[in-house]
Amino acid sequence: MRIDRFHMERTQCLYENAVRYNLSESGVQPLRVEELLGEDFDRQGLLGTALKYPESDGSELLRRRIAMLYPGARAENVVVTNGTSEANYTALWGLLEPGDRAAVMLPTYMQNWGLARAYGGRADAYRLRLQKAGRGAGRRWELDLASLERAVTKRTRLIVVTNPNNPTGAVLTEPEMDAIVEAARSVKAWVVADEVYRGAEIAGGPMTPSFWGRYPKLLVTSGLSKAFGLPGLRIGWIAGPSETVARLCGYHDYTTLTPTMLSDRLARAALEPARREAILARTRRILRENLPKMEAWIRSQGELLDYVPPVAGAIALVGYRLPIGSVALFDRLRLEESVLITPGAHFGIGKFLRIGFGYDVERCLQGLARVSAFIEKLRRGSASARYSA
Repeated sequence: MRIDRFHMERTQCLYENAVRYNLSESGVQPLRVEELLGEDFDRQGLLGTALKYPESDGSELLRRRIAMLYPGARAENVVVTNGTSEANYTALWGLLEPGDRAAVMLPTYMQNWGLARAYGGRADAYRLRLQKAGRGAGRRWELDLASLERAVTKRTRLIVVTNPNNPTGAVLTEPEMDAIVEAARSVKAWVVADEVYRGAEIAGGPMTPSFWGRYPKLLVTSGLSKAFGLPGLRIGWIAGPSETVARLCGYHDYTTLTPTMLSDRLARAALEPARREAILARTRRILRENLPKMEAWIRSQGELLDYVPPVAGAIALVGYRLPIGSVALFDRLRLEESVLITPGAHFGIGKFLRIGFGYDVERCLQGLARVSAFIEKLRRGSASARYSA
């Protein structure tokens, strides 16, 4: 089996520790262990934990606490994985057979695109499109219904959706969610909904509605890396029908077998209901405090940049009007300014940059100042070229 190069993750692995300013992070400043545990946690009990193999599908308490995120779900509806990446991998591996087709939302985190092509053989794009009228907060990334209709055929085995979306930060409306479910129902396809940014809503309020419970042939994948600020725990999960989850556990036996003992224990603490809400409140506070500072930088660039504010997540997708492709811009910023951003091409789109704003915002602004300097250099070069011509 051959698999596409996962350009975004490969470049992050190669360069995120080799640059001075890493603006490619897609979550919030991670919690420290002492912040996660709080004063009332049994620290001695944690230190006394035997580092044995834990339950392969995750401890029952952890699975019960994950199930609380999905009304009506129980522990048997959940399998714990090593991150949402393994959840997606296991779900698509378990559902797709050679010759199957998958309809995959673009732009997206391209893992599912590559997996669909590897295990099924064909990925068909349906798209979010940027509303053309106006600028700024009045617009949104909306579901392109015509592209969904084209992508879903009688050979479609599953439809993959990312909601809240990476990289746009968009959240589907209820009618848009219904349209995806009805498209799946019409051809008896599965829906795999990656909801890892659910809980990172910038304006606060209720969590983004889940696809859970809308359709019998549905799997939700998620984890603690983004909204919870705990990427180092590598805890993810699949939630779905108990029979399907039990079958997917057999696929999990071929990969990492189990979560780690300490990660399972710490994840239980993170998902205790009161602690869970405190962690999500922290995430939303960071996003609300950091985003306006990055937006001020975007405004400072005038008409060169085009931007729709994210609804959820610690990432902003910024369009640009410069005579350079997104991969070339990524390379030059890395080599000439020691700044790492993520190019639109890594999400299946064109002249866009994805910028993370959930970490140290002052350091983010220092990196963006270098981006400004490079943009000005590029503009001067373009003007000189036009004048010479």
